[in-house]
Amino acid sequence: MAISKLVFTPLSYTGWGSLAQLLPEVKKYAAKRILVVTDPVLNDIGIVDRVTIPLKEAGYSVDIYTDIQPEPPLAIGERLVNYTKENAFDLVIGLGGGSALDLAKLTAVLSVHEGSVSEYLNLSGSRQITDKGLPKILIPTTAGTGSEVTNISVLSLESTKDVVTHDYLLADAAIVDPELTVSVPAKVTAATGVDALTHAIEAYISINASPTTDGLALQAIRLISRSIRRAVSDGEDREARIDMSNGSYIAGLAFFNAGVAGVHALAYPLGGQFHIAHGDSNAVLLPYVMGYIRKSCTKRMGDILNALGGNSQFLSEEEASYECVRMLERLVQDVGIPSTLGGFDIPANALEYLTEDGLKQKRLLARSPLPLHEDDIRAIYQSAFKGEIVEASPTTIQHP
Repeated sequence: MAISKLVFTPLSYTGWGSLAQLLPEVKKYAAKRILVVTDPVLNDIGIVDRVTIPLKEAGYSVDIYTDIQPEPPLAIGERLVNYTKENAFDLVIGLGGGSALDLAKLTAVLSVHEGSVSEYLNLSGSRQITDKGLPKILIPTTAGTGSEVTNISVLSLESTKDVVTHDYLLADAAIVDPELTVSVPAKVTAATGVDALTHAIEAYISINASPTTDGLALQAIRLISRSIRRAVSDGEDREARIDMSNGSYIAGLAFFNAGVAGVHALAYPLGGQFHIAHGDSNAVLLPYVMGYIRKSCTKRMGDILNALGGNSQFLSEEEASYECVRMLERLVQDVGIPSTLGGFDIPANALEYLTEDGLKQKRLLARSPLPLHEDDIRAIYQSAFKGEIVEASPTTIQHP
């Protein structure tokens, strides 16, 4: 039996209203000056006040940093780390979507290190992280990235993405309050929700999957698939929002330990080259990647089918795996995300550049149950452009 290494955030609070645990948690640290890294829109609509006002009333000095953007480029990370180095902060709080959380944990760690952020990148960096840095509390306001429980900070480069990763980037505490997600627009709910679903699916088929991550991944798929359509159509649906937050959190635990693979590897260049939101990038590629690698994991795809709400009882493994791909196609379409690369205005002449950058994501590709080489990556991008699901064999399924 293979040995699995399992790592989890030391402390998490989950559930409706769990933001109330923030002040008691902050009091555990000898902090005087707190940096809150957050999305500017959350500052505009008052959600940031729900964090900062109780802290200020308790006597803490609080700085709000909002110079961030979705799919943050390396320069954004460099500016934030320099800002943190120049000021005497004792604690960092990340509040927002994946970009805010990624940047919060990045600056909490790298602000106590020498050198630039670029020197710590996974693909090209030369320096090693050696210090845990400032304490950090992460509070997601979307149900999707799972960043609150991972040790990864993703940054956009000129044409692709890279990461800074180390267990020191793990939050000291995560607070997952579904109430904070109610104001998230339908489009963002859809993209982040399919992102979380992709985390769970890729964790389940990963070559690094374990019995622990399998249980987490399947439960996340159940929660997300039964609630995402309702959360998109009615953001005030409390039960759906709870399911989505729990599903995203559990999927984060699963993929942090088992890893993601081909979908994420090919999604990174879409974000890097065309600035497509990460959730949308995953969503448009999910059925095509799963269809292409289907024969390498047919039994597991039958399990995913059942978790999605389908029924494999009277189907062969082959039939169940086909039906799994079809259900994923329908789900992406139902929540309003374009089903082809053309739907995001990506031209045919970009496919070679996408292939080149996708091939660079060795860390992610290594976890795929089917090894994906240059020709495979090119074939998947071409199928996503044409709207046809193709397999690693010559068989082709027409996109409905």
